[in-house]
This record gives sequence, structure tokens and C-alpha cells, in this order.
Amino acid sequence: MARARVTMEVGPDGVAVITFSNPPVNALAVPVLAGLREKYDEAMRRDDVKAIVVTGEGGRFSGGFDINVFEAVHRAGNLEALPDFSIDIIVNRIEDGKKPSVAAIEGLALGGGLELVMGCHARIAVPRVQLGLPELTLGVIPGAGGTQRLPRLVGLEKAIEIMLLSKSITSEEGYKLGLIDAIVSPVELLKVARLWALDIAERRKPWIRSLHKSDKLGPLPDAQQIVKISRQQARQTARNMPQHQGCLDVIETGILQGGYAGVLQEAKVFKDLVLSDTSRGLVHVFFAQRMTSKVPGVSDIGLKPRPVKKVAVIGGGLMGSGIATALILSNIQVVLKEINPEFLLKGKKSIEGNIKSLVKRGKLAQEKAEKALSMLKGALDYSDFADLDMVIEAIVENVSLKQNIFSDLERVCPPRCILATNTSTINLNLIGEKTNSQDRIVGAHFFSPAHVMPLLEIVRADKTSAQVILDLMTVGKTIKKVPVVVGNCTAFAVNRTFFPYSQSAHLLVNLGVDLFRIDRVISDFGLPIGPFQLQDLAGYGVAVATTEEYSGAFQDRVFLSPLLKLMIKNGRNGKNNGKGYYIYEKGSKPKPDPSVLPIIEESRKLTNIMPGGKPISVSDQEILEMILFPVVNEGCRVLDDGIVIRASDLDIASFLGMSFPSYRGGIIFWGDTVGPSHTYKSLAKWTSLYGNFFKPSRFLEERATKGIPLSAPSTSSTSRSRL
Repeated sequence: MARARVTMEVGPDGVAVITFSNPPVNALAVPVLAGLREKYDEAMRRDDVKAIVVTGEGGRFSGGFDINVFEAVHRAGNLEALPDFSIDIIVNRIEDGKKPSVAAIEGLALGGGLELVMGCHARIAVPRVQLGLPELTLGVIPGAGGTQRLPRLVGLEKAIEIMLLSKSITSEEGYKLGLIDAIVSPVELLKVARLWALDIAERRKPWIRSLHKSDKLGPLPDAQQIVKISRQQARQTARNMPQHQGCLDVIETGILQGGYAGVLQEAKVFKDLVLSDTSRGLVHVFFAQRMTSKVPGVSDIGLKPRPVKKVAVIGGGLMGSGIATALILSNIQVVLKEINPEFLLKGKKSIEGNIKSLVKRGKLAQEKAEKALSMLKGALDYSDFADLDMVIEAIVENVSLKQNIFSDLERVCPPRCILATNTSTINLNLIGEKTNSQDRIVGAHFFSPAHVMPLLEIVRADKTSAQVILDLMTVGKTIKKVPVVVGNCTAFAVNRTFFPYSQSAHLLVNLGVDLFRIDRVISDFGLPIGPFQLQDLAGYGVAVATTEEYSGAFQDRVFLSPLLKLMIKNGRNGKNNGKGYYIYEKGSKPKPDPSVLPIIEESRKLTNIMPGGKPISVSDQEILEMILFPVVNEGCRVLDDGIVIRASDLDIASFLGMSFPSYRGGIIFWGDTVGPSHTYKSLAKWTSLYGNFFKPSRFLEERATKGIPLSAPSTSSTSRSRL
């Protein structure tokens, strides 16, 4: 691994070129910052140096501050590992230095990289450089002057957009806005930057300290109005995330009190936010997502992925058409097989509809849409299967039908062809039971809608080969999914972990808690919608079928609510027919339907579980915990059974597959944040009051009593890995 280094070369023209290197993206790690400080001090001392050019090596300026430092801060629980980059280097040594600095920019300048650039007195870039301040995605704000300099260089409104949306711009746009002073070819970059630096030193070009500019901030009343509107928008779009309001606070300080006061306040707020639960959660998600590609016995044994260029999808329903859409969008040929012309036409029209929707929303160019659709071919038999690289079966959940299909596939597909199933519940060993190809049978569990949802659960059966797992991981990345390898069990990792989610909501309703209050509490916590609106969206048939599956597999811990069947009996099927727990009218938001209240009362009479026949009294926090602690508890069982490689894989899967809020860090991370002891004691209390649905798992009890985090790797000999 290449070491971080900073070098300085002084030319006969008197320009010192300071170059820093820290592959792959020249992250501003602590050694790089120390090297910059040292080289700047040397350049300022030397009489033969008139001006300075600072640049990154290897065709990139910098991807930003080293995020590993945030992780170190979170582990330590203090700020000792955090260097003073803002005042010590950018203000004192670069911007207020006695010799001018010019940034020579290639590739990207993001986060701390762009902040370093903005501290210089001029900025020269090559075409198509990526510029941005994405710090808010990690739960912090720009901490090296970005909140002050960017508004002064590009204008307040644009700067707020770039920061709050973590939106990057190109160097061409940066030039139009005033962030970049000139765009030149890569071969001319250093030459132009050197001349520019000399021109500043010899007063032929202006010596501009961006922190001192104010002309682009506009009149004070206008600036304050822009900040006010941005605050209102952030409250709607970034609930529960303090970094957005913190960023606007600091920007406003700079407007009212000047750039230097803004930089000092920025440093304070930045440090407060680094230690926040939000930053801990988002930084955890950042690293956890990168860990999913590390699969012991697969990614570390020297295997190379085989090319997958042609895939068959069996079944053109909701899931099959979505999977086919994802594949053709990534230039993979697809054969869509159906059982009759009518179903095939319907499947192809669904795919065309998916593509047209992307074009209509500006997500896909018409030319690329046409190219994608040209990759699709329909089939009613297996005649096009002789040269396939992979098949994905996406038919109804019927064991014998799937077994017959896989026997056919073994016969008609080439021996190297991967045989994948999109089943969400059926045991993979059962599906492949009648074949002699169990080493190439694998689960490819997409989430609906498959061309939109980013998670791909790769389910490893008892005999699935490492090569097949690696190939499917590579396909997943090609089609812009995050693949998470999981073990084989009922509902696999995500759906199994979250099966108590809707059941605990139904249990609470039958205990007398208001249904719409439950949805509001869960939505306020950060999930997009509550459990009942989610059931409306999915349709009640799905919920009834999965509940039956879970009651067979986990009969010791299910709650069988009659409410769904009563809703169906009443002619309701959620959003599908516009009648559910909510009223669905075109052009308006769903509204609670008061006419469901008698149905809820009927359900409560049938279950008869309200203590003394009266509704229980609970706070919003108790509602949240009574719904999510059973999910944490089932997640503990998933960990104990070895269904995932590591706890962080389940965190990523919960975020990408179930929309658990990323700033909470994922379901297990959140369980650790709340505390295993509190979770265990709460579940034990509810078990005594309301029954075994809440019974704490052995894993949770052990972790709580021994003070071990839920996420700590298992050392127990009783842990049963399915991987």
C-alpha cells in the first residue's frame, strides 16, 4: 500500500509546487496535513520562493478529509484524533500567508479537498473536475471554512444547495459561478497555475482572499430570507438530522458577523456534530457498505469473476419485469420467458413502462432508453437458453413448480450457467433438491421495485460454490445494487429480521393503541411510512401470505391478528383498490379513514387481549420501542444463527432493503446505541405483561447481562453459521 507523502519542488521561476499523494483519492489524512503544514512553512521561509502552487498527484486533487479519523474519534469518544485543518493550515498558512497560493485541480476536489482549494488565492482546473462539499452525508458540516468561502465565491443560494443537498458540480459550472478562475488542458495545468501564481505575487492579478469577499452574499435582508426559506425546507426534507440546521446556523453567523467569526463558529459546530449519534450512524453506514464486498472464502481466495453478458428472467410479473429492467439498463442482454403470449406481452409492457417512467422523470436519456430496450427479447420456450450466463427465476412462491423449472434449467442451460431464484421465503436447498447442480443454485433476492431498490440479498445454499457467489456479487454491482451475502433460512436476513415489525404494530392496535398514532410515531422516527400505510401500499394478500409462512417457521413468537382478514372481508385491499386504513385519492396525500375504526374494534373484541378490557396507556417512545425492539431481538437471532457474515451487513441490509433511516446506523447499530440492557429489560417486562411475542432471545440476554455490544463478533461455540 502506497504511503501518504507531500513533496515540494522550487523552479527557477520562483514557484514552489507542493504535491500531495495518498492513493487512491488523495484523502487528507493526518500525515498529509502535517506534510502540507511543513512544506508551507518551508516555502514561506525560503527567499527563492515567490509563490506557491498546490496540487494532488495521480490525476486527482483530493477526495476530502480522511474519514477514518471520524471512525477513530467515535471509537475514542473524544476529539483528540481531530487535527486543526481549518485555522492552522487554511487560514494561517495559505489564505493569510505572505506568498500567494494557486490550486491546480484535476479529477475531483471534494469536501476538505475543495475547502483547501477555496483557501487558495486562485483556482485553475482541467475540464470535468468534480467539485462539492458532501460532508452532511456523514452527519457533519464542512469544517475547514467551506460554509464561509463557498457562499462568498458562488453566491449564497447556490452554495446552500451544494452543501445541503451534497450536490457536486463540474469545473465548467464552477467557472461560470466564479469558483474556478480558468479551465485549461491537463498538459497546460501546472504551467498556467505557475504563471497565475507569479502574476498574483507581482500584482498583475488580484490577490483575493475569499473569506474577505462579501459582494456575492447580497443585501442582508435578502440573505436572511434565503437562509430562512432553506431552514423551512430542511425541516421537511431532513428531519432528525442536526447537521442541516447547524450548517445554516454557521452560514448565518458568517453573514451577520463576518467570515472569520463564521470560521470560528464552524469549527465549534463541526466538533459538536462529529460526536453526535447522527454522525456515528452515518459514518458507520459509510464503512459498513464497503465491508459488504468482503466475503470470507469468496473474495479472499484469488477467484476472478466470470463475465455475465446474457441472462434469462423467468416470469414477467412485478418482480421479474423489475429485475429485467435493472439488467437491460446496465447493458446486459435479457431473455424474458413467460408461459403464454398474453403474459409475455404484459411483462414486456411493464419493462417498457419502467423505462419510459425513467425518461419522463429525467433519469434516463431517450437514446439510452432505446438502447436498453434493444437488449430485451421475449421467449415462450427454452430455445434461447443454450448460451446463457445466468438465469433468474421470478415466478410465484410454489415449491413444486420451482423444482420442475430448475430441473428443466439444468437440462437446457450450459454447465457454467448460474441458476438463481428470486424467492423471498422458500428454502433454497428444497428448490434445488431434484437437480445435480446444487453448486450453482443461488438466491438472488431483489426488493420491490427491483429496478429501484438498491439491495440485493445473495442467498448461499448449503452447496453453492464460491465462484457463483462472486459472479452474482459482480452482477449486483454492475446493475448498481449493493450485494449482501446471507445464509439460507426462512425469509433470509432482512425479511426475517423485520417480520415482527408489522406484527408488533398489530399487537399494539389490539391492545388499544391508535393505529394512526403508531404510523406517525414510526414516520417521526425516520422511516418513510408507518407499518399500516406500508401494508396498504403492498396489498393485504402479501401480508396474509407472509404471516402464514412466519407462523409456520417461528410459531413460538408470532402474533396472529384478525385485523387484515377483517379488512379484506370488508372489501379493502389498501392502495390497490383505494380503500385501506387510509383513503387514497388521485392528486392528494393519503388520509386516515375513520370508517376503519369499527373494523379495528371488531378485531379487538376477537383477540380480547386488552388488560381489563381497557386500552393500554403508552408514550410515543414506548410505542416506538414496542415496535422496533422485537425487530432488534429477531436481528439478534439472525446474528446467532450465522445468517449474516457480520452485524454491519444486517445494518446495511436494513437501510437499503427496509428504508431504516441511515442516520440511525442500521437496526443492530441502533440497538447498540439504545443499549442491549435497556432493550432486554423492556422486552422481558413486556413478555410478563403481554406474552412470548416479546420474549428476549438467548443472544440478546447474553449480550445484555455481560455488557457486550450486539455488533461484537460472536465467540460462542453455540453460534451456528449458515455461511
